Amino acid sequence: MAKELKDLTKRSENYSQWYNDLVVKADLAEQSAVRGCMVIKPYGYAIWEKMQQQLDRMFKETGHVNAYFPLLIPKSFLSREADHVEGFAKECAVVTHYRLKNDPEGKGVVVDPAARLEEELIIRPTSETIIWNTYKNWIHSYRDLPILCNQWANVMRWEMRTRMFLRTAEFLWQEGHTAHATQEEALAEATKMLNVYADFAENYMAVPVIKGVKSANERFAGAIDTYTIEAMMQDGKALQSGTSHFLGQNFAKAFDVKFINNENQLEYVWATSWGVSTRLMGALIMTHSDDNGLVLPPHLAPIQVVIVPIYKNDEQAAEINRVVEPILSELKSMGISVKYDNADNKRPGFKFAEYELKGVPVRLAIGARDIENGTVEVMRRDTLEKSVAQLDGIANYVKELLEEIQGNIYQKALKHRESMTRTVETYEEFKVEIEKGGFILAHWDGTPETEEKIKEETKATIRCIPFDGDKTPGVCMVTGKPSTQRVLFARSY
Repeated sequence: MAKELKDLTKRSENYSQWYNDLVVKADLAEQSAVRGCMVIKPYGYAIWEKMQQQLDRMFKETGHVNAYFPLLIPKSFLSREADHVEGFAKECAVVTHYRLKNDPEGKGVVVDPAARLEEELIIRPTSETIIWNTYKNWIHSYRDLPILCNQWANVMRWEMRTRMFLRTAEFLWQEGHTAHATQEEALAEATKMLNVYADFAENYMAVPVIKGVKSANERFAGAIDTYTIEAMMQDGKALQSGTSHFLGQNFAKAFDVKFINNENQLEYVWATSWGVSTRLMGALIMTHSDDNGLVLPPHLAPIQVVIVPIYKNDEQAAEINRVVEPILSELKSMGISVKYDNADNKRPGFKFAEYELKGVPVRLAIGARDIENGTVEVMRRDTLEKSVAQLDGIANYVKELLEEIQGNIYQKALKHRESMTRTVETYEEFKVEIEKGGFILAHWDGTPETEEKIKEETKATIRCIPFDGDKTPGVCMVTGKPSTQRVLFARSY
């Protein structure tokens, strides 16, 4: 394990390689036999499960229910909403046949040319089309509304340049799809779900985010407006960490989904969709972790506390086991996930390094002398500080420490973001500052042409037009034309 840590690239040397190393060495994921797809390993999946469980609770608290829709979508469905198909056409994986057969020349199996599908099927890149085709059968009257559905699923987007968790051809996510009787209801839903994502990011992931609306160039294909939460990674790049879309009546019109309103008139349904994916795993890693490995916020750590015994003989081991047993019970009764690693095939030093690499928030080490003194050694992963605590009352001490660590991790990330956020007035100043990374607040004239020019010349994009941003009017840094407020620029993943 010491070698694993030694081989972990330093962030200052190569941040991208550090990230790739950490994903593999911390046992989160590995490359698969399928190009662009990853295997999420048990420890990585345990973190995703914690995220999933918490988000699922939050969705259900806001009135949503889970459903499941098909993986395969008829090709014709994607043709019905023009902006949507244009946005996803280049990323679609297409199923053309439904059967294999033995190669007549004995070279394994081949596609049976007689088994070509009448209509090709698309492996879902997102599910708006198949869901709105289904909603047509569910919605007839205003009494059938709203529909507040979410699905946990996998999707396929044919990515050529992939990086585990951040951008893979297949990834896991949730996608909410809701139907409403009025525009006001749909807009309120889209905003509500963005706030749910922001709450989750800040209070569970300990990742500070900026909420805002995407520019026309950056919005979801087929949406009227896309709302986003944007996070800042340690290397100064932005990461889109969740989006919520106001779809208007676009998909209802594409799939002819109408309802009789309470005035007995026929009209099209209003829609939203919203989603977060395993990309959040990338955000978690890149926001908090360090050169020693993962740093996990306690609210999402699969193992919040690990206890490592230190002993020289079976007698000491038995005594430590006796002391640790009630501590384990008390921590578990508090809802704290704890692991007692008394395996005798690894040295304590190896265990320390392993749990440090895996980001376990609190480590307790207890030996025979500690028992004599009524103490225990405590190490907190966020600061790597060691201290000595009393065995009596250790469970309550740990519970409070976990909340302190959660808050400290968030504040550290917030200070980093604040230090990486600058305001500029001129395009020349912008070009200098964007090379340093971070968020840049600047005036923009609102045109896609100016936005595209900035992207081509600097590789920076408008991350969002912040809801709580500086609303002071000014002039565009590029064209000098009027600007209603500053927008948020950054280079991104």
